[in-house]
Amino acid sequence: MKVARFVLKIVALSLAAAASVCAVIAYWDKLAELASCATQSVKRVTSSSSEYDDYVEE
Repeated sequence: MKVARFVLKIVALSLAAAASVCAVIAYWDKLAELASCATQSVKRVTSSSSEYDDYVEE
């Protein structure tokens, strides 16, 4: 009985891993877009801009 439980746990773990891989593949374009937006947001926050960049010097 213990061997059967162990085998079923291995099968369940394998199915969960396969499902997560399939989910990543299915939503790859949305994940890539999210990562792109996140990197742009981080770049915008960390860029050092002066508060006087809006003014035109004459």
